[in-house]
Amino acid sequence: MKIALNLVSKTQKGFSLIELMITVAIIGIIASIAYPSYQGFIVSTNRGAAQADLMSLAAAMERHKAASFSYKAAADSAADTGKPAIFHQHSPSAELYANRKYDLFISEASGSAYLLEATPVTGTPQAGDGNVAFYSDGRRAWDANNNGTFSTTEYCWRC
Repeated sequence: MKIALNLVSKTQKGFSLIELMITVAIIGIIASIAYPSYQGFIVSTNRGAAQADLMSLAAAMERHKAASFSYKAAADSAADTGKPAIFHQHSPSAELYANRKYDLFISEASGSAYLLEATPVTGTPQAGDGNVAFYSDGRRAWDANNNGTFSTTEYCWRC
């Protein structure tokens, strides 16, 4: 009499620990590459919103000059420099004031010229991004190295 041994191999279901560890490692590598790129994209997008805000403020400055024949007294409390009287409590790019990434300032204003600046708000991802500026003669500047001054190579918004 023969004894039949049933040696049918059982198929295993699921993943081994090694396979899971390799998958987690690959996801970690991809995330470590993608996250800084994503953060850079967010900072660049917020800078673009600040540039749009400066253009809206420049248009408001031109309307102010058309009404008063001067760029002076366009800031709060009819001052020549400081926070602008228009857009003081909100961002013209439809952003709530509490969520703003930049503050708008009139840095210089005379009868015939002005300098508008958007400075990053501390405590936001923009904090180390540098000021963005718009001059009444159409020049645009971005302090890309964040040293507090605009060098000759920084007179553009896409440097």
